[in-house]
Amino acid sequence: MSEIKFTHLHLHTEYSLLDGANKIKQLAKKVKQLGMDSVAITDHGNMFGAIDFYQTMNKEGIKPIIGLEAYIHNQEELGDRTTKQRFHLCLYAKNETGYKNLMYLSSQSYIHGFYYYPRINKKLLREHSEGLICSAACLQGEVNWHLNTNSERNRKNGAKGYERAKEVALEYKDIFGEDFYLEIMRHGIADQQFIDEPLIQLSLETGIKLIATNDTHYLEQQYADAHEAFMCIAMNKEFDDPKRLRHSVHEFFVKSPEEMAALFADIPEAIENTQEIVDKCNLKLNLGNPTPPNFKFVKEYAAAEGLDFDNDADYFVYKCKEGLEERLKLVPPERHQEYRERLEFEMDIINSMKFPGYMLIVWDFIRDAKEKGIPVGPGRGSAAGSLVAFCLKITDIDPMKYNLLFERFLNPERVSMPDIDVDFCQKRRGESIDYVVEKYGRYNVAQVITFGKLLAKGVIRDVARVMAMPYAEADKMAKLIPDELGITLEEAYKKEPKIKELINSNAQAKRVWDFALALEGLNRNSGMHAAGVVMSNEELWHKAPLYRPAGEDHLVTQYSLKYLEDVDLIKFDFLGLKTLTVIDDALKLVKRNHGVEINFNEVDFDDPKIY
Repeated sequence: MSEIKFTHLHLHTEYSLLDGANKIKQLAKKVKQLGMDSVAITDHGNMFGAIDFYQTMNKEGIKPIIGLEAYIHNQEELGDRTTKQRFHLCLYAKNETGYKNLMYLSSQSYIHGFYYYPRINKKLLREHSEGLICSAACLQGEVNWHLNTNSERNRKNGAKGYERAKEVALEYKDIFGEDFYLEIMRHGIADQQFIDEPLIQLSLETGIKLIATNDTHYLEQQYADAHEAFMCIAMNKEFDDPKRLRHSVHEFFVKSPEEMAALFADIPEAIENTQEIVDKCNLKLNLGNPTPPNFKFVKEYAAAEGLDFDNDADYFVYKCKEGLEERLKLVPPERHQEYRERLEFEMDIINSMKFPGYMLIVWDFIRDAKEKGIPVGPGRGSAAGSLVAFCLKITDIDPMKYNLLFERFLNPERVSMPDIDVDFCQKRRGESIDYVVEKYGRYNVAQVITFGKLLAKGVIRDVARVMAMPYAEADKMAKLIPDELGITLEEAYKKEPKIKELINSNAQAKRVWDFALALEGLNRNSGMHAAGVVMSNEELWHKAPLYRPAGEDHLVTQYSLKYLEDVDLIKFDFLGLKTLTVIDDALKLVKRNHGVEINFNEVDFDDPKIY
């Protein structure tokens, strides 16, 4: 452990898309290696990586500080579009209240504040500042920006810059009290050097403490050029283009406490104050124990049927038994008792595992789809083994007829959430998603985010493009990577000798290869899971922050599929299937041309004429 106590509080991970190049697992090991026992995540405007970061750091024995680098504007209305100007601001969660406020602020920045960037304003910040620590961020922070208006490069405000910076600093102090800090950076950038002294003076005059930070974007100094290539992929620029925006220094790496202490030897308190923030941040998340969802419409639905039920379990049993009587019409009478016993067995297990609410939610949106004439698949996967699913018309496959096992679907000895994949006609799948949005509320339903990564072939092509390698050569180089799912560049190098030959004989190819190795595996862009939908009885930002893809109206979770159950969210799969559309069209044609209505539940699948 380092004798100097310092924590990086301004750090961008791989979730600052096409900007941060700190891979979280490698970051954890690096922080530990440098003798630090805590670190913060402050990705640009988002919390995509919060749970990944929290879990990974905890595994390594490092205290994780969940934060984000927000974009803030000074307009009264959150969605104001009269100006593109926005300032940076770092926010850190002290406790669960702060974490929930952070999720809320990040959600609102995408849902209502997005204009080029996900933005918040001071009104919203003031209303949701409890449990948060705030720092003034980098040169793009509002305080530092005003200090910098004194520079020769930007004299329009003249001497007013310092006074305005002071007003702004005191405004943030009014919001956060002793939890507002000024941030001082020393990367060797001229503008930072210009404001260094005024920033220290401002701290002394206002009593607002200084924290020393390094705007960390990559692990090692040697990765600076690779990071520049990464930025070029984002900006669609060539690496050697003299007109592109470039970093003039190579200082945005994870520095050791000793390196930071040497940089700030004249103001050691700025190093010490980072630990004050660490001591204030004691967020503990209760992860990995999902609560099965309940069905919130039991009373309403029961009343509409002239019944009196007020809990999921009783209404679930009633609907299952009602459905069984209908299904038994096509079953020989001598087998009825066998069906009833199997249903009781399944219902007992589902109730004991507290999953009746889950089953009723699925029953409800499938019922609605069928009432609207939206083709729904007969069922697939483990759910086809459930008689309960058959009775609720979630599936149309009789598990008793085919000796299918219920235990593949649910097994009390291997407790896991049920997983029902529901196929909808591709053309009309959106209507079923719209139904649950309308039913549960716009902010209570979301689809699930995914992240496209720079994988072996793709990273070669991306890097080759920004290094201005001719397309034919880049294509040839990418095709040297063997066609194997999940193969890495390192594995490809061992398997394909021509790669070694190429990079040893071609300087440009060697440069492409080296940068690609450094960038491989980083997140490239966000996307949306093909089928996953989460629903909650309360707004989702109580459990996961929300994201709105640019130009889209639908919402997605900021946490990817891997972390949803950890934050108490259960995924429902709404799959779109072209085949169902084709079958539905065929059935309509048969009815129109031959006057025959086919019901698959009643036809004999073993009819020789079919085959």
